Amino acid sequence: MKKLLITLLVLGMLMTGCHKKTADPIDDNYRVFYEIFTGSFSDSNGDGIGDLKGILKRLDYLNDGDISSGKSLGIQGIWLSPIFSSPSYHKYDADDYYKIDPAFGTEEDLKKLIEECHKRNILVILDLVINHSSIHNEWFEKFRTARLKGDKNDPYYDYYVCVSENEMEAGHTYYRIPNSSFYYEGNFSSDMPEFNYDNFDVRNAMVDLAKYYLDLGVDGFRFDAAKYIYYGDTFKSVNFWNWYMEKLREIKPDIYTVGEVWSSDSETIEYIKEVNCFDFAMSGAEGYIASAAKGGNVNIFSNYVDSYLKKIHEKNKDAMLIPFIANHDMDRAAGYVQAFNKRGYMAANLYLLCSGSPFIYYGEEIGLKGSRGGANTDANRRLAMLWGDGDTIADPEGTTFDPSKQVNGTVKEQLENPDSLLNYYGKLISFRNRYPQIARGNYSSYYLKNTSIGGFLIEYEGETTYLLHNTLDTEKSIDLSGYDPKPSEIIDFIGQGECTYENGILTIGAQSSVLLK
Repeated sequence: MKKLLITLLVLGMLMTGCHKKTADPIDDNYRVFYEIFTGSFSDSNGDGIGDLKGILKRLDYLNDGDISSGKSLGIQGIWLSPIFSSPSYHKYDADDYYKIDPAFGTEEDLKKLIEECHKRNILVILDLVINHSSIHNEWFEKFRTARLKGDKNDPYYDYYVCVSENEMEAGHTYYRIPNSSFYYEGNFSSDMPEFNYDNFDVRNAMVDLAKYYLDLGVDGFRFDAAKYIYYGDTFKSVNFWNWYMEKLREIKPDIYTVGEVWSSDSETIEYIKEVNCFDFAMSGAEGYIASAAKGGNVNIFSNYVDSYLKKIHEKNKDAMLIPFIANHDMDRAAGYVQAFNKRGYMAANLYLLCSGSPFIYYGEEIGLKGSRGGANTDANRRLAMLWGDGDTIADPEGTTFDPSKQVNGTVKEQLENPDSLLNYYGKLISFRNRYPQIARGNYSSYYLKNTSIGGFLIEYEGETTYLLHNTLDTEKSIDLSGYDPKPSEIIDFIGQGECTYENGILTIGAQSSVLLK
């Protein structure tokens, strides 16, 4: 009977159900998002390529519509990597922005996915790549024809950045248009020409593009390579995004957007006036999350978060922190915060129990591994999701990662293990949702002397909450009786150990986090 119950639970989480769901109470943008690399997530038709119908059949795994059910991961937003028609496996070079790539499905499939997500109060955002297109895009072909003809009256003549040899700027990359004296800019690749945003026809075309998908039902966008609208010119790029976001909010006032500005905080913050941006300083093997999770001083982490929040709120009082530990352009976090020693669990605490709207990269919740390695290919960072239930999803082209290194198990295996990383992620997101101050409160660092234990004071709706983390492998006790302010009692805790608070002495279990009031 026990085995039968486990089997029914697994099947219920993996397959999309037809029963009525309870509404998710979250009605703002302080949500946990889940990045799906579309071609690597779930395959619905047996061709080995992930698709929109594959995502649809996995919705109960992501969020079954009842955020308190405890039977799903509990995410409240999905970021889809590019789904537009493209010659590449990754689709970051669209040849037709108005067509869903046939490998991923149809526009009807997208509409159905959006509809089902909205029933569960899941937002859907698309990866919008507008600094460059594919060289095979009809717009570029028309541009190239106009240049070869010398027809300056053609509306596509100035659609892409184009210069003569003596106009080339240092640090930019150009490619010659065959049989001409013109060079187009392509800083990512010769196959990815850069749009000319000094041309308002281009700007307006991108407004029309966004409107098309917003009208279709998407909730917003992740903006790829946001700082490259004007390559090397932060001032002009920022001004573009301020203009663009004003136009998009006229279409959808509550639009959810996040920009990729992979740079120093000082440059990223310049974009915050109109666009929330990913916090890259928190991510990666040497980022603030991993450094603290591996037994580092939490006060360094909390001081950084405090400082960063103050800076972005000076620029925009409504700006949100967007923490994450890895994405499709980075080596997988499971390679440097391991599940077996519970550091992967603690890393999850640090970025999911934090201000704002955190992003999980698909497979992070099961400890999926992947790194560029000697082959130096990003395909190794975008490997097939390990479902363990016969899904025909395959690794993307160019993959060289050794599958024997995947030692953390499949979704099916982890669902059957109460102590798995996957089940922990579900518990952690549920914990976050129980206490709205975690996402929405005003954070300030709560410094504890002579210890690596640390965390935050969180002010929310007139009340103060204390959020403290112990990332060490051993239990620690701290005398808080001399601190002002000091907490009165524990609200809740989560992690690998128990937490107690008696006579001013706080004891935090190994690799655990505690909320106090």
